[in-house]
Amino acid sequence: MSIQKLKYFIVAARPNQWVKNFVVFTSILFSGQLFNIPLLINTTIGFLLFCILSSTSYILNDIIDYPYDKKHPAKKKRPIASGKLSIPDATFVVFLLSLTSLILALFFSIPFFMIALVFLLLHFFYSLYFKRRPVLDIFAISFSFMLRAFAGQVITGYHIQIWLLLSIFFISLFIASVKRHAELVNQGPVTRSSLAQYKEMLLLFLSNTFATMTITAYSLYTFLERPPLIETQLSSVLSFILPDFEARKWFMVTIPLVVYGIARYGQLLYTTDQGEAPEKVITKDKPLMFTVFLWGFIVIFLIYVF
Repeated sequence: MSIQKLKYFIVAARPNQWVKNFVVFTSILFSGQLFNIPLLINTTIGFLLFCILSSTSYILNDIIDYPYDKKHPAKKKRPIASGKLSIPDATFVVFLLSLTSLILALFFSIPFFMIALVFLLLHFFYSLYFKRRPVLDIFAISFSFMLRAFAGQVITGYHIQIWLLLSIFFISLFIASVKRHAELVNQGPVTRSSLAQYKEMLLLFLSNTFATMTITAYSLYTFLERPPLIETQLSSVLSFILPDFEARKWFMVTIPLVVYGIARYGQLLYTTDQGEAPEKVITKDKPLMFTVFLWGFIVIFLIYVF
């Protein structure tokens, strides 16, 4: 394989979308085990395996969507759609990556292997069928995020609280519905057959509904669920000063950040032409990135320091 062809395969693998696989770290982060080195190593391995699985699904999707991508103003530049990578070569790479990732997952653990297999099958049927069925397509995307979260849970053995799990479910539905809205407005049904069965008002309704449900589910998580208690010097001092310190709902201070993050994300995708590439919005908009990092810092502080 030439260096140039390898570069095309790396582009087709879409490493810029691997950010989605950080959902695998949900269990270890919120269980208070982030600095448990063996669990952190295993979770990182799981994350890397999901990067391979994701890239496999992206290349497979480009193979199946080849006729549609050639008509898309942006997607026609992708290696497969542009003809820089042949379909037989891409198919062979999909087979190789699928086999490799599943074998590695099997060595990792049987439950993780099952999740990896379901993940690949979901994306296979998504590319063939689900993505051409309105509403069902965005639910399939959301389910893939749930599988990532379940994989992290299987690795650590620590349960993810139901309201946090629902938050992941609803925010992934929100992101998917906003993406569909951008595709409908910018390109229309020529580049995706399911868009012919969508209406702009329906997608606005769905995105607004899922945004509201995300905020509701996350708010209930912060109110009903208590973060793991990790004894630190600061928490000992605060417990002495405030007798009911541990009973207070400190996680609720992160709610405004979640509300702003969703509002900012919606603003960017509804007012710019970046709606079809949400990963670019998340990684390039400074206010949104700052909000995500601040949220992460406060969560880590509340669990591991406070």
